[in-house]
Amino acid sequence: MIVTIDGPAAAGKSTVARRLARRLGFRYLDTGAMYRAATWKALRCGADLEAPETLAEVVRNADIQLKADGRVLCDGQDVTQVIRSPEVTGNIYRVADDAAARQALIRQQRKLAATDNLVAEGRDQGSEVFPDAEVKFYLHASLKVRAGRRLDELRNADKDVSLAEVQRQIVLRDRRDRSRPVGSLRRTGDMIFIDSTDLSVEQVVQVMLDHVEDRLAGGPS
Repeated sequence: MIVTIDGPAAAGKSTVARRLARRLGFRYLDTGAMYRAATWKALRCGADLEAPETLAEVVRNADIQLKADGRVLCDGQDVTQVIRSPEVTGNIYRVADDAAARQALIRQQRKLAATDNLVAEGRDQGSEVFPDAEVKFYLHASLKVRAGRRLDELRNADKDVSLAEVQRQIVLRDRRDRSRPVGSLRRTGDMIFIDSTDLSVEQVVQVMLDHVEDRLAGGPS
C-alpha cells in the first residue's frame, strides 16, 4: 500500500508522515532527503548545476539509501548531517526544478514502492509520483500556525528571525511551489483534505490512521 501526504511548507508533513509510518509499520519515504542527497553529490562532483543533462546524469548514478534508523547514505557515505548544510539547502531547487533530474529521483522512489508499504510525503507525491496511491492526503494549516511552527524550528537552531519575516518567506515559498515548472504543489480531487490548524500532531496522525485502516479493511478511503 502507498499512502501519500502532500501540502505546503511547514504544514507538518514530515513529522506526521514519520509517526504515521511508525504506527502502520510502513516505510517512511523521506523524499526531501533524497533531493538533498542528490544535490550534495552534484556539488561534490563539481557538476554544472545549470546543465540539465549533466545534472540528470549525476542524479541517475547516485546510489541513495534511506535507512530505517533515519540515516541517509549516498554512494555508501553517510550524508545525514552534511545534506542539511546551507550550501545544499541553497542549491536543492536546481535538482528539484530540473525535469530530467526529478524524473530520475521519481524512478528511484517508485522502485522503493514496488517492494515496501510506504508513507511518502512531499510536494507532488499524490499528484505526480504516486497518482494511483491507495490513500492520498493533503495536509494544510493556516499561515499563522505554519509560520509559528517554522519560527520555533529556527529559534531552536539559534537563528534570530521575526514572525513577520517567517510569514513573508512562507508566502513566497507557497507562490513558488504552486508555479514551479515541474512537481508543482497542487491538490487533486482524490486527496483527503486535513486542516491541522487546530489539531495536534497526534490528532492528525489518528485521523489519517483511521482512513488508512478503513481502506485496509476494504472500506472507502
